[in-house]
Amino acid sequence: MTQSLNDESRKHIEQVAGEALAQLESIAETAKSKLHDGWTLGSDALASINTMTSSSTIQRLDQISQANRESYQVLVAEPAIARVVVVDEEGEEKTYYICRTTPVSGFPNLASYRAPVGRLASLAIGAEFTLPNGTVVEVLERAQLRPNALADGWDSRDTVVEAEHFGPFTIESLRALLTEVAGEEVTEDILGQLLAEETVKANIIDGVRRSVITKMGLRDQPILDQYQDEIFRLPLDKRLLILGPPGTGKTTTLIRRLGQKLDMAFLEEGEQRLVETVSSVQGIAHANSWLMFTPTELLKQYLKEAFAREGVPASDLRIRTWHDYRRELARNAFGVLRTASGGGTFVLKDGLASLSEAALERPIQWFDDFDTWQRKAYVQELHDAATQLHEAKTPEVLSLGARLQDILSRAADGALAAMFGSLAVEIAKVQALVSSLKEGSDAKIKAALNLQLNRNRAFLDELARVIDSLQQAQATDADDQDDPDADEEEDATAPHTGRAAALNAYMQAVRAQARAAASKRTVSKASRNGKIIEWLGDRGLTEADRAEVGASLLVQASARRFVNPIKRYLDGIPKRYRAFRRERQPANTWYRHEGFEARDIHPLELDIVLLAILRAAGDLISRPNVLRDIDSPAWSSLQPILGHYRNQILVDEATDFSPIQLASMAALAHPRLRSFFACGDFNQRLTTWGARSADDLKWVFADFDIKEITVSYRQSKQLNDLARAMIRAVGGTEQDASLPAHMDSVGVAPA
Repeated sequence: MTQSLNDESRKHIEQVAGEALAQLESIAETAKSKLHDGWTLGSDALASINTMTSSSTIQRLDQISQANRESYQVLVAEPAIARVVVVDEEGEEKTYYICRTTPVSGFPNLASYRAPVGRLASLAIGAEFTLPNGTVVEVLERAQLRPNALADGWDSRDTVVEAEHFGPFTIESLRALLTEVAGEEVTEDILGQLLAEETVKANIIDGVRRSVITKMGLRDQPILDQYQDEIFRLPLDKRLLILGPPGTGKTTTLIRRLGQKLDMAFLEEGEQRLVETVSSVQGIAHANSWLMFTPTELLKQYLKEAFAREGVPASDLRIRTWHDYRRELARNAFGVLRTASGGGTFVLKDGLASLSEAALERPIQWFDDFDTWQRKAYVQELHDAATQLHEAKTPEVLSLGARLQDILSRAADGALAAMFGSLAVEIAKVQALVSSLKEGSDAKIKAALNLQLNRNRAFLDELARVIDSLQQAQATDADDQDDPDADEEEDATAPHTGRAAALNAYMQAVRAQARAAASKRTVSKASRNGKIIEWLGDRGLTEADRAEVGASLLVQASARRFVNPIKRYLDGIPKRYRAFRRERQPANTWYRHEGFEARDIHPLELDIVLLAILRAAGDLISRPNVLRDIDSPAWSSLQPILGHYRNQILVDEATDFSPIQLASMAALAHPRLRSFFACGDFNQRLTTWGARSADDLKWVFADFDIKEITVSYRQSKQLNDLARAMIRAVGGTEQDASLPAHMDSVGVAPA
């Protein structure tokens, strides 16, 4: 209940107003003079001081001076956002001013809202707080300031002042309050005095005034309430989700948290050390190592405005829609989508009618089904390859096969990391074996080619013309050319024209023919290799050589599966997905069985593939020994994924994303920090596939800390009642949205 204004409290408020305006003036002037001094720790100044100074030191100092300039600019426009009076156990009172940014020197009682002392601005009157030096204080009085620079000095508009014995009051203008005080002595006539009293009354309003929205955008809430404040100060390595109805300040809390966590000065000592270690390995400065996901382009623009107010530089590289980021990852990082140069497995089709209702309704089970299937398929592939080596004729191949079989039989079900660790020991031997076998088989094929060139110098030129005609006619799908044993390493950089291309095509076709002979298969006549083989006739290997080379090639193919097993595992996930889909289609599980091409993929399917890749890599990278040896040949194929990790991942309107999408975003949080912060509201979900329950979210992180905030600052009482009635009518999640205490929340009828 607000306590009315008596003469004593009015006098006190006048004193507060005078002191606050003088302080705003003083802070702003000091910040302005620092800006105009123009002396900043620039690289030029430093370089001339000491040419020996390392460039990283200069860069660091440059960053500090840039940060200082930005702070001064904020303080010139907004010197402080709160004034708080506290008393300690000895009865000593102290006044603090709190600002949004790093304070300017010369004001011992000015603190940043991001600093621990900044919490005072959010605490209720009578609350106790332990200062960083251990002193316990109690909050006696606080004023929320909204500074306003006028031509002839400072004012603060709609200042909310409260103390133990009065308030809260909203003062429209601190300047007006002081002008009236000054004018009283000269007003001798009673009429003038009565009018003056009325103006004072109009300027001081009981309770907290609700700000009316004048334009669309995120509301600026300089000071968070006590509960939001506690959330934003939680440690960096937390996995947090804030749920709450519209207007409860979820996004504001999220932005405020990011701003604080990006400022190294406000991280705990242990956090600072960890962040520095991670940054030096990744080569990304902590200030740039964050990503925020939003469902729409429009929301992205609102967020950028809000970030600018907090002094957090947020480029389009940092605030992303999942729609864009997913495509980029799938095309450029993991080769899941086709590119102009011909790599990749799938073509993304937004409206593809490939999914059944079950896939949309139970995405977690769908993902688990695929992931379990593809792991099994991969391990089976290794078992088959090891068996084939074990059945080989030569003793060295046979013993290698036996050792690999032993490793695979010891690997526990699903424990891929341990299996990869054991296989790493054999990599060098496998590599040597593959090289020597390849040398032998290549020599045989080249000898056959030389025989043809001796008979006909123009043989390669004739073959080149055949290849050119094939390339023009070739519109066959990649499915026709899926030869599971084809050499991976040679296709990527293969020349496309001329004699070099002809040589390459000859080698490939002859190999395919030899492999087919050894494995009692035939090469498809419609494929490119089939057409070249037909043209060659008997100008390839002799039948005896074909059998020998074919057997060697099959051993090479089996051994090659162990040369870089991790790369093979990760790179093979898209192809395994295609096989999984083909297998599940007839039963109508997850997929419809007709009406789409094998190479097409729906965006929600792409999420499944990406999550499988990210989780598989993350499981490995999160092991200390793997991260430590990431440069060694066994683990180096995980390097590129390390480059996609960020120190902080944030998600706005998290409930618009599917659990699979959220898990993919979560998998981008650096494994050493696992810092993830999301906010949303199940009742505001705009997508049919969005997360529906806390259980969906707990699947993303078992230790998700889910907090609910319920005080709605944006709604009027009528709007709040209407929202509740609508949620009840459609059977949404019942929410206890309350309105702020002491605030006049009566507005106009919403409809």
